[in-house]
Amino acid sequence: MAMRRVTMPWGAGFVVAVLSLLAERCRADGGGPSLAERVIWAVNAGGDAHTDLHGIHFKKDPLEGKVGKASDYGMRLPILRSSPEDQILYQTERYNEDTFGYEVPIREEGDYILVMKYAEVYFAQSQQKVFDVRLNGHVVVKDLDIFERVGHSTAHDEIVPFSIRKGKLSVQNEVSTFNGKLTVEFVKGYYDNPKVCALYVMKGTLEDVPKLQPHPGLEKREEEEEEEEDVEGGEEGVRRAPRRRPSTGSSRDPERQTRTRPTTAA
Repeated sequence: MAMRRVTMPWGAGFVVAVLSLLAERCRADGGGPSLAERVIWAVNAGGDAHTDLHGIHFKKDPLEGKVGKASDYGMRLPILRSSPEDQILYQTERYNEDTFGYEVPIREEGDYILVMKYAEVYFAQSQQKVFDVRLNGHVVVKDLDIFERVGHSTAHDEIVPFSIRKGKLSVQNEVSTFNGKLTVEFVKGYYDNPKVCALYVMKGTLEDVPKLQPHPGLEKREEEEEEEEDVEGGEEGVRRAPRRRPSTGSSRDPERQTRTRPTTAA
């Protein structure tokens, strides 16, 4: 029998946010560092400085005028799964026609989390923007297709835990020499340009990362895909193809005139 996952209603988003804030307050009251105090570096890519509901201070993009292009095209759209106060972190972005990235200085050993924030505000179907993310040369996110993951104008966080000990960086069962700088690269792929909306690095574990608000439609799709995987192990061994989200219309971004999109991937 296929296992079904219980999903939370949309209104539970407020409860999730409140519980997260209460947990942070209890941790701070207990003498431990707050979430904001554990964040060592945060940037609002393509946008101005912003302090979110958790107290995390995102600095203005240091790549402004140096690498790539900033876009605020998403400002005209509401972003699902994000609180109104923090939608700006998903509405602005930096993209480039080639691989680009950020350098994060890290001086202490320990367990860390890299959180990257995304929202697809331009394309209205999958296979239009696909790229990888590298961490000091290690591919930590492969073939990221934001629309395929969550659909249009919907917040999506990519979360990558890593550790630094005795001059070594360990991430996803790979190890390399660490020289004090963490390099986060967004790698140019076959479909359009790599991008990021915001990102931060914090000390801690996966359990410490604030969760996005629940999205009933997205959770239902994930539940259906889990059920399809269960069917694969049944008597007939048949697995249905995952359902794709229907496309929605979008207008042209006047800032984006240069596109490289081959008809087939090599």
